Amino acid sequence: MVDNSKSALIIGAGIAGIQAALDLGDMGIKVHLIEKSPVIGGKMAQLDKTFPTLDCSICILAPKLSECYRHPNISLYTLSEVQKIEGISGDFTVEVLKRARYVKEDVCTNCGDCATICPVRGVPNYFDANLKNMAAVYIPFPAAVPPVYIVDKNSCVYLNYGICGLCATNCGAEAIDLTQKDEILEFENVGCIIVAPGYGLMEDVNPLTKYGYKKYRNVVTSLEFERLICASGPLDGHLRRLSDGEDPKKIAFLQCIGSRSDRDQKYCSSICCMYCTKAAMIAYEHNNDLESYAFYIDMRAGGKGFQSFLHRGEDEYNIKYIKSKVSHIDIDEDESPIITYEDLDTSEIKQIKVDLAVLATCIIPSEGIDKLADVLGIELNKYNFIKTDPFFPVETSVEGIFTCGCAREPMDIPRSVAEASGAAAKAAEVIKGG
Repeated sequence: MVDNSKSALIIGAGIAGIQAALDLGDMGIKVHLIEKSPVIGGKMAQLDKTFPTLDCSICILAPKLSECYRHPNISLYTLSEVQKIEGISGDFTVEVLKRARYVKEDVCTNCGDCATICPVRGVPNYFDANLKNMAAVYIPFPAAVPPVYIVDKNSCVYLNYGICGLCATNCGAEAIDLTQKDEILEFENVGCIIVAPGYGLMEDVNPLTKYGYKKYRNVVTSLEFERLICASGPLDGHLRRLSDGEDPKKIAFLQCIGSRSDRDQKYCSSICCMYCTKAAMIAYEHNNDLESYAFYIDMRAGGKGFQSFLHRGEDEYNIKYIKSKVSHIDIDEDESPIITYEDLDTSEIKQIKVDLAVLATCIIPSEGIDKLADVLGIELNKYNFIKTDPFFPVETSVEGIFTCGCAREPMDIPRSVAEASGAAAKAAEVIKGG
């Protein structure tokens, strides 16, 4: 049993969950931060830069990761999921399943000897959008928090067949424990809960066949593009076509993929216009001869400095914006994407050949949100995001349970952080009295 007097429990450790945890921890409130992935940071950790400032994403995030990990009032539980909840606002009891890491978190020195000697090398690295392989014992990225390796249960020869175990026998710190089991943790007297599980992407559930995704090597998603162009990514920051390794001279960015249509999601993801411009700017910085084409239905740029950012893209970064609807993508003999689209300004059907096509895919609710909502007893809206009142945007349908970030609707990083602080303030009112 864990003592949880005057505590808060946060589900999800992306940027929103981390910010909420830091705010509450700084108020002197004990926080239990629950994350189902092996590390914290969420999608923001995978980005190269952020808009509209083009600041390095990990440069902003890494100090928060470190502070969260070392904060005396924050207890971090990775590989963990909420299984059961009882009680009322001010006095919840929460049951959490913590899955085995097979590495002792308090012993691992992050030296990497286990990964070096592991004979299994073909495990897709989810952090690099599965564009790069890794060993069966790994750490997703160099600045990962917690800085502890993990054994992939599905790929480890020892865990599946009882042979090998080289990682354990060669670990000088004796941190590998292949006998670890899943465990159940129970938290009592939890004052309130903040739900911040982040979001998923359309490519996770939709093959996007008409755009040639997974069929044509030079058609990638926006998250894959982020990893391809990032210095810590699979190409070490030198953007190349996946088919032949050549530098792309023309790149097309297709917005509203999987959204704003009767066949897919009917809502706008709100951030695609901006992050496509950001991606085109970063690509131009790598190659000043680059031409970029942004295919959009409507331009959404409502944040501070967003309109100026779009104008900069057009004036300084050789980005051409085309109001259009894309029909489909084919390829020619050298695997260059050929985009067929309707030009909405002229009502003409046109084609353009590019070297690389980037799909700005729709933001969707995070995987498992249905199950989590059932466990918590909270309502979802018609799109399966967490339902809130427009006038009380961080309050769910259950008293004492709050939400923030993309769990309730698509939004950008600054807004997610602002909502996280709002959720933390409401949680503090419950715990400390307001």
